[in-house]
This record gives sequence, C-alpha cells and structure tokens, in this order.
Amino acid sequence: MFRRRTLLAAPAALAAAPALAQGGAWPSRGPIRLISTFPPGGFADTMARLLAAELGPRIGQSVVVENRVGAGGTIGAQAAAQAAPDGYTLVMSHSSPFGVASGTYPNLPYNVVEDFTHLALLAESANLLMVKGDSPIRTLADYIALARRQSVRFGSSGVGSGTHLMGEYLSRLANLPNLEHIPYRGSAPALQDLLAGRIESMFDPITTNTQMIRDRQLHVLALSTPNRIPAFAEIPTFAEQGFPQLTNTTWAGLSAPKGLPAEIAARLTEAAVAAMATPAVAQRLEQLANYAPNPPVTGAAYAAFIRDFAERWGGLARQAGITAS
Repeated sequence: MFRRRTLLAAPAALAAAPALAQGGAWPSRGPIRLISTFPPGGFADTMARLLAAELGPRIGQSVVVENRVGAGGTIGAQAAAQAAPDGYTLVMSHSSPFGVASGTYPNLPYNVVEDFTHLALLAESANLLMVKGDSPIRTLADYIALARRQSVRFGSSGVGSGTHLMGEYLSRLANLPNLEHIPYRGSAPALQDLLAGRIESMFDPITTNTQMIRDRQLHVLALSTPNRIPAFAEIPTFAEQGFPQLTNTTWAGLSAPKGLPAEIAARLTEAAVAAMATPAVAQRLEQLANYAPNPPVTGAAYAAFIRDFAERWGGLARQAGITAS
C-alpha cells in the first residue's frame, strides 16, 4: 500500500489574494475549463474526468475537460499558467509537467510552483514496467538480460515524461545500452503498439491497465511503489528486485493560474477534496488501484509536495543528462 501522507493541509483561504473580479460572484458564467495535459485514456485524463463529473454539481457550474497535449504535458501546463486567474481555467497538475519536466526541459516556460495556485493532491498511482501478456519476458531479470544482448524498445507517454525518465533511469542503473525509448503522445497510443507487438515494453501508471492485467493481456515485471499493492499482490516492486531508486508514483492534483483569489481557491479546494471522497469516486479509484491521500494534501502543503518531487526527479534528470527536445 502506498505511504500515507502526513503533511498538514494548509487552507488556500489563508493566502493573500486579490479581490474577486467584477462581473458577479464566481462562478457566474460557465463552463469552467479543466485542462488535461495528456490525451484521453491515460491516468491524468481519467482523473480529470472523474473530478469534473463530481466537481461541477458542488460549485454550481459545469466543468468541461479540455485536452491540451504534447511535449510531456508541458503544452497544457503552459496554457494554464498563461490563463487568467479568475477561476474559469483549472489544470490537472501531474507528475510529468509539474515535476519531472523541471529537469528534462532546460527552458521550461513556467515555474512548477510559483506560476500556479496549487489546490489539492487528488490521487496517486503506481508506475509499471509491463510487456504483452504472451511475451517470453516474464521477470525483470529476463528483461535486463535481454536488453544487454539486443535492442529492446520501451514506450512512454512522451519525451520528458515521468515514465520516460523511469526507463532511462533503469537503463543507467542496470547498464542497458540497448534499451531504446519510443515516445508517444500519451499512454493510449503506446499501449496500442505494445499490444500489437510493435514495441516490447512500456512504462505506465497502473490506472488504465488494471483490467488488461487481470485478463492477462498485459504482464507486469515490476511496480514503483514502496510495497506491493494488495489488489495485485503477486507483482513485485522494483525495490525488492534491487532498484529502490525507482520508488515513486505518478500523481495528479488540481491547480489554477497564479493569483487565484483566495475565496475561489478555498471553495475549489473544499469541493475537489469532497468530490474525490464520494463513494462512487473512491470505489473507482480502488478499481484502478489508485489512492487518494489521507489526510488531504492541500494549499501550501500541496505546493511543497510538488517542489520536493520536482527537486528529486527533475534533479535526477539533470544529473543523468536526460533532456527533452
């Protein structure tokens, strides 16, 4: 099971903020735009759509998911950073464009902490190294041995993404000069190529792969959580197979442009946390082997979480010389 977060929530309403814009109490117009930085079918988009369905009724306005994809999620993140801080543009902050990208993009056009109002961490997901269900590769040791003999391709959700970094990091840790990265515009097209046999492996969050793992269409070699997941207790971790450096999660939260008025930030934070705690969403998270933080991580605590993650994984990318074009 994932580690329980112990950071104390810091209400967004405590932060100083400009007065509400004229034109009526928020949200007097709609719809509210929720930017998903990856295409439909992946972890970030799945979390965005779960949130949007529950968030809208709680704030009295429709919430529409807009996919702004590309460049490891940084295109959508930049669009959010440049939007007006009026409560009508939100973004699913995600471990790739809000964490790893700080190291893989030397000229990242936004600061992952300072250019946003971070509201709440919503969910975490284990990262997996997986192969096709009928692949002759059955263990991580098999995979490493093969990649030392010949070319082995791994797919990821994009250049500079967290899953890209995991593959590159494994390559360096295990001395795998033949491991070749194949980037995609999101997880869904990478998964299609994996199932079609056009690539041998893939790094991805567990979220949208649970049913295919249960149906044995996919076979998982290792997962990135500190301990095994109860729902998939048979899958070993990277740590227990000699790679504790690959312990992390893919995560998603709710953020807005810098300067969001405190009143709006407080209302959105409260509504988002409540939305993710509803029985329907909690059940869906469990089905996807995802977890919401308990206690909630909000406001300044969520900003600190992002800062710490970016320093660790962005720093690793810089040290390894992994850069996105």
